[in-house]
Amino acid sequence: MVSVFPDRLPWFIAGPIIGLCVVALYSLANRRLGVTGSYVQVGAILRDGAASELWRIWLLIGLAGGAALVGLLRGGPSMGLTYGALGLVLPIGVLIPVLFLGGVLIGYGARWSRGCTSGHGISGTSSLSPASLVATGTFMATAVLVTFILHLITGGAL
Repeated sequence: MVSVFPDRLPWFIAGPIIGLCVVALYSLANRRLGVTGSYVQVGAILRDGAASELWRIWLLIGLAGGAALVGLLRGGPSMGLTYGALGLVLPIGVLIPVLFLGGVLIGYGARWSRGCTSGHGISGTSSLSPASLVATGTFMATAVLVTFILHLITGGAL
């Protein structure tokens, strides 16, 4: 099947689109764009049966639905037991706990910092929030450090 979409949008297309969404949400609703807030709203519905910001649920549905649509238009889901370059280096028995632990740490960090990389890195830094500037600096420094350590451990395979 011929692919309708490229592997990913170029930065010069995706970046301005995200930036316009941030500006539109700020100017129309005085709210910050961030995915973690959507998860919090889903949790509120599951816990209390009500959400204070219903638009965040639609954001989450749109993200998942858009990804599913692009996946279908690109030829359907591709199932497998690998996970990119990391899956080539680690056996499946090690890969699953590493990904689980990474997900738990990311979730914990997002709740602890009261936002995720999209909320702090895109919306928070654009509004010059001191907390978001510190959080984004921490995200970036951690990413560089972990990448450097993985590069050393795997002999340059990652």
